Amino acid sequence: MDAPAFDVADHVSVLALAPPGDDARLLDAVERLRRRRLDRSRPLWEMWFLTGLRDGHVGLFVRMHHAMADGMAAVATASAFLDPTPDYAPVPPRPWSPAPAPTPTPDELRADKWRRQLRQVRQALASPAHPVRAVRRVWSAGSSMWELLAARPLPTTNLNRVVGPGRSLALVRSRLDLVKKVAHAHDATVNDVLVAMIGGGLRALLTTRGEPVDGVVLRIYVPVSLHREPRTQARGNSIGQLVVPVPVGVADPGARLRLIAQDTARRKKRSRPSLGKLPRRGIAGRAFLTLLARQHVNVTSADIPGPEVPLHFAGARLLEVFPLVPLIATVSLAVGAMSYAGQLEIMVVADRDAHPDLDVFAESVQDELRDLAVAAGIPSLSP
Repeated sequence: MDAPAFDVADHVSVLALAPPGDDARLLDAVERLRRRRLDRSRPLWEMWFLTGLRDGHVGLFVRMHHAMADGMAAVATASAFLDPTPDYAPVPPRPWSPAPAPTPTPDELRADKWRRQLRQVRQALASPAHPVRAVRRVWSAGSSMWELLAARPLPTTNLNRVVGPGRSLALVRSRLDLVKKVAHAHDATVNDVLVAMIGGGLRALLTTRGEPVDGVVLRIYVPVSLHREPRTQARGNSIGQLVVPVPVGVADPGARLRLIAQDTARRKKRSRPSLGKLPRRGIAGRAFLTLLARQHVNVTSADIPGPEVPLHFAGARLLEVFPLVPLIATVSLAVGAMSYAGQLEIMVVADRDAHPDLDVFAESVQDELRDLAVAAGIPSLSP
């Protein structure tokens, strides 16, 4: 529904950074803004222009509540503010008034719920037209959930702890063509390479902390987009869940990547139900959530495909885009990657108390890609 009143000043603000306007100042400002609670009385999004960066650059921090959009939908929504060319002419604002807010009664809400459930039943009953395909889809979805719930307990490390309010942020920059070459050389995908880079960072992090890594297998959560609409039109929240084992005990980066690629290829053959359609109420819902809560992962990741060509905001070229992935429950480390105009930009998010040595992880993620490139005979790793 439309907000009953809208003022752009409630959503768009400016924050001046203190000198020297480097990455450290920028990330510190992002962290301070991230900790601000969104005002629930207004639409749940904000845009902050961060001035004072070096070379006259301006940062833009966009916040959207996850109920509004997942990663792909957030990119599509934010892209509505961007242009494919630097040509820019101000457009006078169009008159707008909010549509009347609907006021459904409890009976109308219940009736709407039953209509949606009946529509889902009808869709399920239509499956006998392709019975073999329907059975395979149901079996695959059930297998994917059992894969998650039946996983062995995680090894004991200091990675998992209840997250606090503070975050540390780090940036890793690379080129998409380089990552694609590394993926091709190892018969893998770009996302496989990202997971392998995270694995290399985890191995180095545990090693510097004096923790054993021999034979250790950690797990990384990888969201699977279930959007069926074109990428630029993605809206809402539609994701499945894939958990990838990462053999950090394997010392050779190339061998580790090949194991990851083989495992993810097998797991991706199974269909993934939308997390929003899984039971959450009643006995079945409570049982499912209890089981799910016991199946911890060590790291949350996201690999978001972004625009392939440079975009512009009011005539200014958009130089880089980094996704900020939230931390939940006891997962104290998250890695978000996004491709944009030939680049692969990575932001690492960590619980501040759990990872005072975040620089070790970030540098090792970059080193892992360098080692994979060298092993494949690929020259030049500079971003």
